[in-house]
Amino acid sequence: MEVSRVTVDEVRTRMGRGEPLVFVDARSAEAWGKAKSQIPGSVRVPPDEVAAHADEVPRGKAVITYCT
Repeated sequence: MEVSRVTVDEVRTRMGRGEPLVFVDARSAEAWGKAKSQIPGSVRVPPDEVAAHADEVPRGKAVITYCT
């Protein structure tokens, strides 16, 4: 698995090409509770519970994680 940082512009470009992406919201419970928004369709995986939620992340797509 290749891990790299991507910018917002890179994500927009990839989305524009129709690349299959899945967004993982990795904010803490506190940060998530204070958040005003979430990327539609994203999967919430608290950072201290990754192993317990790994099966919720779709396979066959590039995974883009985001947090605060």
